[in-house]
Amino acid sequence: MKVPIGLRINTEVVRPEKALVEKFRGIPSSNIGDMMNRMYCMHEYIRSMNKLPMVGTAITVKAPIGDNLMFHYALDMAQPGDILVVDGGSAVNRSLAGEIMFTYAQQKGLAGIVVDGCIRDIEGIQELSIPVFAKGVTPQGPYKNGPGEINVPIACGGQVVCPGDLLVGDHDGVVVIPQADAPMVIDAALDKFNAEEEILDNYRKGNLDVSDHPGFYRNLLKQMGVHFN
Repeated sequence: MKVPIGLRINTEVVRPEKALVEKFRGIPSSNIGDMMNRMYCMHEYIRSMNKLPMVGTAITVKAPIGDNLMFHYALDMAQPGDILVVDGGSAVNRSLAGEIMFTYAQQKGLAGIVVDGCIRDIEGIQELSIPVFAKGVTPQGPYKNGPGEINVPIACGGQVVCPGDLLVGDHDGVVVIPQADAPMVIDAALDKFNAEEEILDNYRKGNLDVSDHPGFYRNLLKQMGVHFN
């Protein structure tokens, strides 16, 4: 009997409330990552290809290296506000999508696409309004033979991504927020963001904490055992 492993499509996805997703809009990925103990940011090689911020809910694709059959089918399954997150095996020998697929996704109202692998048609992508993140760019095209899986846990940029997880992407990179953690993460990230904005505002006005800042770090160094001569 042939087992269906590698040939599975899960059609049902439990998505977080849209109001919760929207609360993450405008919060830097760095603030969110900091408040998750700096353990949920994708590797640095997952970069923004068109410098657009991204917030949405994950639809996952596990693709064989160099094959985008399931990627295409997932485009039709995805709903407005979804982000397609593709585990392409982190391979860079073939692109898994280009301008045509990204334009299709844009017109469907998708919130973004993240590919742990390569894309192509970079000049055209930079003219689109859909955020695109990927590992690299190559003109070499993909196959469409399968197999593959949709809406299963995947690895992307060194992070586990499950269907329904939240993703935030910006110039710094992409952070993954497990759906169950999102309500407490947003409160902590907002507090972090507001606190840093207050510090930055003071610094820009020339109000530097020249007494507190060195004292704080001097104490940290002393705790490490640093000797001051």
